[in-house]
Amino acid sequence: MKRINQIGLVVCMLGLAWACKQPISNILPEEMAVNQQFNPETYVCYRTAGTISVDGKLDDADWEKAPWTNLFVDIEGDKKPAPTFATRAKMLWDDQYFYVAAEMEEPHVWGTLLQRDTVIFYDNDFEVFIDPDWDTHNYYEFEINALNTVWDLLLAKPYRDQTMAIDNWDIAGLKTAVHIDGTINNPTDTDKGWTVEIAFPLNAMCEAKNGQRPPIDGEQWRVGFSRVEWQTIIENARYIKKKGPNGERIPEDNWVWSATDEIAMHKPELWGVVQFSDNTTDQQNTVYQQNKDWEAICNLRNLYYRQKYYRKQFGEFASSLQALRFDQFNAEITVHRNTYTASVPSVDGQTRWYIREDGKLWQSQ
Repeated sequence: MKRINQIGLVVCMLGLAWACKQPISNILPEEMAVNQQFNPETYVCYRTAGTISVDGKLDDADWEKAPWTNLFVDIEGDKKPAPTFATRAKMLWDDQYFYVAAEMEEPHVWGTLLQRDTVIFYDNDFEVFIDPDWDTHNYYEFEINALNTVWDLLLAKPYRDQTMAIDNWDIAGLKTAVHIDGTINNPTDTDKGWTVEIAFPLNAMCEAKNGQRPPIDGEQWRVGFSRVEWQTIIENARYIKKKGPNGERIPEDNWVWSATDEIAMHKPELWGVVQFSDNTTDQQNTVYQQNKDWEAICNLRNLYYRQKYYRKQFGEFASSLQALRFDQFNAEITVHRNTYTASVPSVDGQTRWYIREDGKLWQSQ
């Protein structure tokens, strides 16, 4: 019995050594081991002091006092020129709703889609993405065109992690309105633009949130805004999408609040960060506070990116930081056949942050 146990121990130790050390040929190439930089836009969202009338005009006292976001940029950031037309947004909240407003400069306002839950970005549109608990799973997508036609979707996780959108899901209690500063679908004049006003019911938004409770003072959500803009020409008194020299349709422009560095909005970790404040628009003195574990969260996300690249190249997940060329990052990795979990301690040492192969991020309680 003693000899059998010794042999078993040796085998176990050899197995552990194999699991913890990747062959030198299985080290991620240097060009694939580049860290994503995380510099999202931030916004302090104040409570309303009065009531909001959702009519698309943004003339309520609270809207007039609420700060604008920075102007939108191209989704690819500095790789592309600044957008042709200006876009900016505002946010507010109360006990029932998370309010979003947007103002879009547009000399020719048009729209064609009238049926809910059609693919609204085939028209010019405004889009909102909301991930209330930062885990990049169970988040919301919302699209609206100038005709006030909407498409609302629930996503269990980003498309990159093999999922299907649930587009027959509707936001219960949603309120929306559009105001046109000009005339819609009239190519004979020049418009100033259009504004959008949306009231997202907090009960619905918190359904996919850990704890499922409304936000509290200081809480932060990940929020993305996008504007889709098609280049058009006027032909036979109609707006027609431009085509290239070979007859192919020119792709749409994507203008966003917080750039994702590629034409891909479904990267919740790169959306803006919205911090809720109990102060009203009459007391705008709340200072944005970065999450104390921001560095750890960003490092885990970069580990996730590297693991995806690693598996694509070598057919398995790496069990060591050395194989991922991430030696400067102190994380624990547990690898199984088709899954892995990586974790790091929080700054205060009271909890740990985790990430797994499908990108889900969470904090232990």
